[in-house]
Amino acid sequence: MRTRMLTLTSAACGAALLGAAALPASASGSSSGSASGSAREPEADAGVVTAAELFAEVRACSRISKGRYRTDSGSAKATVPVCGTRDAVFWKADMDIDCDGRKTRACNRKTDPYFLPETAFQSSRGEPLDSAALPHVVVPGPSKVWDYRKSGLTGGSVVAVVYRDRVRYGVIGDTGPTGIIGEASYAMAKALGIDPDPSTGGAESGVTYIAFKNSRISPIESRARAQSRGAALAREFVGR
Repeated sequence: MRTRMLTLTSAACGAALLGAAALPASASGSSSGSASGSAREPEADAGVVTAAELFAEVRACSRISKGRYRTDSGSAKATVPVCGTRDAVFWKADMDIDCDGRKTRACNRKTDPYFLPETAFQSSRGEPLDSAALPHVVVPGPSKVWDYRKSGLTGGSVVAVVYRDRVRYGVIGDTGPTGIIGEASYAMAKALGIDPDPSTGGAESGVTYIAFKNSRISPIESRARAQSRGAALAREFVGR
């Protein structure tokens, strides 16, 4: 859990690895995190849900939040609603970098001045999650605006995150400030080709988060289960 600070750079404030679901069918395996958006195959793999397909499903917003969220603590206005469908909830925001949890070479008090050695949800061993290794998403803490728990979500719920032509799957792994939305782990940012540096990285806009209802996997730290479950849920979501 983190409180976003105004002292972060504008890049950080503005915006398994779980296998590949990027638009290019060739962007799979260990190369998925560095796939180029220009390297497109003539036809997408029949089993891979593309970013374009997911974007088509979240084009219109049926708002389920009672209000809107700011993307950062210094944002002048709250502009981001949480939207709902029968099977998922989604929001479109920036991506700030969550480096909290297990202390690693990438995530610690030297690399992240606001580092916290804990996450709202823990691993199957009762330990904080490893934000540097586990692609996960941060949801706002429950409030009058929106309570993620009432939308069939919890720690370990499967999410698809879409950025440009890339789709990556992960889980809900942490909670953040009640009035702010748009944050994901170091590992998720890296998988999407976003600068994962907790102090200077992130994406200022253009990130779509899709959380599937009643989709919790166990153990929460299993990238393979999040990938397989996420891919299956995404296919159902787009109707194939």
